[in-house]
Amino acid sequence: MKSIEELAKKAKELKEKGLSDKEISTEMHLSLNTILWLLSGEYKGKEAPRDVKIGWRSIGVYSSRIYYLSEIMADIINEELYSRGIEPDTILGITINGIPFATFISDILGKEIAIFRPSPHKGEGSFSSNYAKVTGKKVVIVDDVVSTGETVSKAIEAVKSEGGEPVLIVVIVNKTEKDEILGVPIRGLIRARMIG
Repeated sequence: MKSIEELAKKAKELKEKGLSDKEISTEMHLSLNTILWLLSGEYKGKEAPRDVKIGWRSIGVYSSRIYYLSEIMADIINEELYSRGIEPDTILGITINGIPFATFISDILGKEIAIFRPSPHKGEGSFSSNYAKVTGKKVVIVDDVVSTGETVSKAIEAVKSEGGEPVLIVVIVNKTEKDEILGVPIRGLIRARMIG
């Protein structure tokens, strides 16, 4: 496990490369509050925000491993939506880490793929024009980690504003206690949360 000093150094390096605080949060799989704490330089004398660092590099270095997890995620999608009598039309991958999983899931399930790019500015984001549209579609949202729910909330709002219907969120790790976000059920392969 990386030390706090190593995490702070990595956050600073990413900031110097021009990444926004939110982009650093996504890249490092830490909450925005933790990133702000690390970047403040006050982490030595100030109590850390409650957070869990998630790293899945052991999976990410081989596409076959991403595919195997995608098969599990596709199985969960089938289980969850079949029990509710819903047939999804489109699998929406959130950039950057949700895309490889969404790509494999869309192939496994034989569904369209759409891509959503959240903006570092609150309430903004856009769909890639090279992929499927979400208008009039039942959409499953896929990402790697949910820390606060802010990014998937942006995706949900964007899908709704385009006339689509978000029906499920599937992630590798859900770091929240939430079972739904903005009324959309969330299923994680793993739920990680602080106790106490």
